[in-house]
Amino acid sequence: MDEEGAPGIYARESAHLDRHVQIGVVGGRVISVTFPGSAENAAQDHPLLDRIFAYLNGREESFEDVDTGLTVPTEHRAVLESTRKIPYGQAVDVDQLARTSGLDADDDEIVRDALGDNPIPLVIPDHRVRDAPSGAPTGIERRLQALEGL
Repeated sequence: MDEEGAPGIYARESAHLDRHVQIGVVGGRVISVTFPGSAENAAQDHPLLDRIFAYLNGREESFEDVDTGLTVPTEHRAVLESTRKIPYGQAVDVDQLARTSGLDADDDEIVRDALGDNPIPLVIPDHRVRDAPSGAPTGIERRLQALEGL
C-alpha cells in the first residue's frame, strides 16, 4: 500500500497554529482533521500534511481533490460538499451556502449544524463561511481566516 493509502494517524506540530495538525486516514481517505496540543505516537510523514503545511506557509490551496470518507447525514454531506467548493480567500454567508447546497435559505440550522460537526476542517474549509461555527477550535478558525485575508 502506498503512503497516501496507509491507514493511520499522522500529525505534525505547527508553529503557525501553535498546535499540532493531526489527520486520520483510512482506505486512502481522510476521515478526520484535528488540532491537538500534542500528538504522541503519530507518524509525521504524509503527503497531505506536506500540503497542509505549505498552505499554512502561504501557498494557495483548495484541498478539493483530497479523498474524504465522510460519515455524516445526507443534508450535512450536501453542505460540506458545497463548502469544499468555496475558493481560497473567498467567504460566503450561511444563506448562500444553504442555496448552493440545495437547501432553502431558512435551513440555516442544518448548515450551522453541518459546519459545527465538520470532521475534516481545513480540508473542508468551513472557516470560509461567515458567521457560522467551525469544526476547528475558534482560535484555529481565526488563524485560517487571517491566513486567507478573510
